[in-house]
Amino acid sequence: MAFYCQECGYKSIKWLGRCPECGAWDSFVEEVEKKGKKVKRTGKKSQILKLSQVSYETKKRIKTGIQELDVVLGGGIVPGSLILIGGDPGIGKSTLLTQIASLLTERGLKVVYVSAEESAQQVRLRAERLGANLEFFFISETDLSSILEEVESIYPSLLIVDSIQTVYLPELQGSPGGVSQIRECTNALMRFAKEKEVAVILVGHITKGGAIAGPKVLEHLVDVVLYMEGEKETGFRILRAVKNRFGASSEIGVFVMTEKGLVSHSQYEDLFLGAGEGAIFCTIEGTRPILVEAQALVTKSYFSVPRRTAVGFDPIRLSLLVAILEKKLGFRLGGQDIYLKISGGLRIKDPAADLAVAVAIIANYLEKPIPDKTVFIGEIGLGSEIRPVRDIGLRLKEAEKKGFKTAFVPSGIGVESGLDVRFCRRLKDVCKQLF
Repeated sequence: MAFYCQECGYKSIKWLGRCPECGAWDSFVEEVEKKGKKVKRTGKKSQILKLSQVSYETKKRIKTGIQELDVVLGGGIVPGSLILIGGDPGIGKSTLLTQIASLLTERGLKVVYVSAEESAQQVRLRAERLGANLEFFFISETDLSSILEEVESIYPSLLIVDSIQTVYLPELQGSPGGVSQIRECTNALMRFAKEKEVAVILVGHITKGGAIAGPKVLEHLVDVVLYMEGEKETGFRILRAVKNRFGASSEIGVFVMTEKGLVSHSQYEDLFLGAGEGAIFCTIEGTRPILVEAQALVTKSYFSVPRRTAVGFDPIRLSLLVAILEKKLGFRLGGQDIYLKISGGLRIKDPAADLAVAVAIIANYLEKPIPDKTVFIGEIGLGSEIRPVRDIGLRLKEAEKKGFKTAFVPSGIGVESGLDVRFCRRLKDVCKQLF
């Protein structure tokens, strides 16, 4: 017997009130550990090969018919792959999977939709509301062993399990959603996908911290991990690839939630550019260059400790940039509240956003406008030096395509562009030219 944290999968020999790994309270549940059985030798020896001797066959991807989803997956679904989709409740995971099942069925492919949370009537009502094809197969069951037996008789191209936390294996003790059940159910589905060459999509519930519930090994087992983000009120959704063995990780797809389901947002740049009052930079998401606007608000603080609030940007990185502006450029921001917002709800981790964020803060503090059709690209070091970032040429090409005229970039790099490229060594060089 052992105790497992239901949030992160941490194992303990005794019950603990708080998990030392993730900090969750009252999350430990006692579970029976599965004892390993002795494996009989088959008499076959393992064969050692050189990598050059390994033969392989390129698998033809299954196009879902949803443009943004195919881009995120790297060109479509790979047969035999195991895909995990996570996201907040009501964000649109089941809607997206119903659309995938409908589109593939229309093309003559067999799809099995397993729902342990909803009845057949509920799924049909959702499919009718979306105007989906109703000819795909459906199973409302929680016993994974019987599910796989039924699915094997149909031999579909795609199996959808909604969700992995609600199915269980009867030979294991423990309730559905437990750490051991999630781990073993995922293992069973992975073996089924690889042996039968059937693509499997799993839906994963997420914890309060935003991570997929269950042991971390769950994300290591699968081939692709996708997260659906966005505010429910705005209608915009961002599907982000966190892990992808068949394509670029951190690739994103942008959707709009409508009455007919999720629609690919082809003009996604309009979503992130905003009203044009902030500083524009170009970030790389996977293989896509995207122009994004950073807006800042600097106002007098009435608190003993001024606020540093960021939406879509790392607050610690924001504090570092503010400290650089105070120490190296002499701006007195110690008594100012600083608010930063990335337009469109995008979460930025790209260091190339540093220069645009700093310019947005300075412009709002000085109450001076930022020139139109100008893009800022560069990482800022602690000495206020502007450092190069990857794919400068690709970023400038995207800015030129969108009609921008001027670009501030780090010095010491060689780029060819139709823009008015201004090379700057330090942040004060940018300020002298702008303000």
